[in-house]
Amino acid sequence: MTQDANAPPPFQVNTIELVSVESSKITGVSVYSGRAEVTRAYRFAVKTGQNQVKISGLPNVLDHDSLRVEGRGAATIHGVTIAPTPIPPTASTSPALQALLLKQSRLRKASTRSQKAAASLEAYLNTLNAEKIGVEQLGTVVAQYEVEGEKIDDRLIELEQQVKDVQTEIDVETARLRGSSNRNHELGQTATVGVFAEQEGEVEIVLIYAVYNASWSATYDIRVNMQAEEKPITLIYKAAISQSTGESWEDVPLTLETVTPTYGTELPILDPWRISIYKRPAPRPMMAMAVPAMAMRSVRAESAYASMPAGGPGAPPPPPMPVMQQMQLSVASQGNMSATYQVPGLISIPSDGQAHNVTIVQLELDAVMSWVSVPRVDTRVHLKAKIKNASEFTLLSGNASVYVDGSFISKSDVPAVSPQESFDCPLGLDSAVRITYHPLSKKAGQSGFYSKSSTRSYTQRVTVHNTKSTAIGSLTVVDHVPISEDSQITVKLLAPVLPDPGNKAVATAGGGSGKEKEKVRVSEGVVAQWDGADDEEADPAALGKEGKLNWVCKVPPQGKLNLMMQWEVTSPLNVVVLGL
Repeated sequence: MTQDANAPPPFQVNTIELVSVESSKITGVSVYSGRAEVTRAYRFAVKTGQNQVKISGLPNVLDHDSLRVEGRGAATIHGVTIAPTPIPPTASTSPALQALLLKQSRLRKASTRSQKAAASLEAYLNTLNAEKIGVEQLGTVVAQYEVEGEKIDDRLIELEQQVKDVQTEIDVETARLRGSSNRNHELGQTATVGVFAEQEGEVEIVLIYAVYNASWSATYDIRVNMQAEEKPITLIYKAAISQSTGESWEDVPLTLETVTPTYGTELPILDPWRISIYKRPAPRPMMAMAVPAMAMRSVRAESAYASMPAGGPGAPPPPPMPVMQQMQLSVASQGNMSATYQVPGLISIPSDGQAHNVTIVQLELDAVMSWVSVPRVDTRVHLKAKIKNASEFTLLSGNASVYVDGSFISKSDVPAVSPQESFDCPLGLDSAVRITYHPLSKKAGQSGFYSKSSTRSYTQRVTVHNTKSTAIGSLTVVDHVPISEDSQITVKLLAPVLPDPGNKAVATAGGGSGKEKEKVRVSEGVVAQWDGADDEEADPAALGKEGKLNWVCKVPPQGKLNLMMQWEVTSPLNVVVLGL
């Protein structure tokens, strides 16, 4: 049997060293709310037998527990380990740097010689005696001095520039040497994969790992067309993606996951709730030495606290605390309770920590518009929309920019919304709807023969004016009457006639209670009700307990409505009623 010439000798391992960002391609990235899962493919040649593949340059923020390896080719994966990349010794010099330093030294010495030559020329000129030199020779001496001095000056300027140029080259080489040891300080992990190849050839392995410092959040543009009768809402669902993992995602297929990886989701255990009679501890014997009274009280208090169970009198001693568990995180896969969004095409997200926006989808949605005002506090009218998510997309909570008829109105928050679920979206103030809250009208009187009482009557009028050319389908005006906190004071609502709220704080002129007469038609297009009557989950017995009531109005174009609320407060004659 002949041995393959290309096979390594027995017990010898063929080592293959790869740099991750240079020897691979990202084939997919799945971004979660607080991390990302990266898939990288590597293709390389192996030799028959045992091969050890060292892949350096992986991110420091890589979750070691999430790393897994898949492969293709006539080989078997024997094991995977990951550890920090050994830091190579810092190079302090190089042949190029030494040559530059030598050149710099020679230039400085040449500059020193030129400076000495210039000084010698000046000294020679100072030694000349004008009395011994004729006038005809003086011009020649001065001209020769100018020529020689100019040569020396030109040489000095040239040498100074050469010294600067060499210093720049030295700085560049020094920076290169310093950067060679830490140029990828964010990519300091190395994965070692054992591959046993049945034959020499090319194989492919895929690393799949999770990294921190990557996330995406939902943002929205909500555009409202007040003139549209159907689907007045255009919702632009966008994703703000950011990452600072150390590796740049260049032209990668990107998937956005709405699921949040979790841990520690075991069902909690409900311990038995035990009660018992508290037994006072036996007093301790007095100490032999005198103790100040303040110190004695402190000792007794501490003793009682130490002997008292944590749950108060009658509670058993608390069980011992459980041992803390180490946090174990793993990348969660897509399930039936989450949504996955595939970003069309390829996208690049650099490792800069900045938000990069992509559009997920644009939705045309239906909404029910409503107007709300609390004129006792503020006569301005607020507009809101109840938007139904009639799409197959799950909306994550995020910020929204709201535009009404093309104008920016406000910033709002969109909650987490599942398909077919509705949410409220405030649309700002509608200045075309004007409300006048008239001054409160008061009347006082007395009644009773033996037991005198004081009765005060109040009338509050509210005027609603719709100045728009379109009708308002639902305007809610919120107001309230006082509620009594004393049995001697009676508050009775006279108008609108609403059912008795079932408590002694407010009485009504109408009969019935609960949901028997929740809504009362006051006039054409106006219905009165206790606040909360439209809430399907509200307790009928709780309606009106806070004295709040609503007028729900339909206001025609250019129309006006007059609303009136009357109530009376009865109390003993000589009693001062606070709050009126």
